Amino acid sequence: MNKKALVWGSVVLGLIFVVIAIIYWVSQAGSLPTYFPGYELGSTTIHFKHGLGALILGLALFAYAWFKSGKPTAEELPKQQ
Repeated sequence: MNKKALVWGSVVLGLIFVVIAIIYWVSQAGSLPTYFPGYELGSTTIHFKHGLGALILGLALFAYAWFKSGKPTAEELPKQQ
C-alpha cells in the first residue's frame, strides 16, 4: 500500500478517535448516539474510561503516522546501479 495513504489514513482515524473521546467526556450516557458503546437511555453518568480508550487509540494512530512519515529506510530507497 502507498506510504502516504497509510499516513493520511491514520491521521484521519486519529482525529476521529480524539473527537469520539471528547464526545464521551462531555456527554452523559443517555445523550450519547445510540450506536456508541455505553449508551444507556436516561443515564446521567459519564463514560470516562471509554473516552480515555478512544484518546489513547487516537494518540497511537498519530504516533504511527509520525513514525511512518519519517525518512525512508534502506529497503525503501531505490537501488543504484
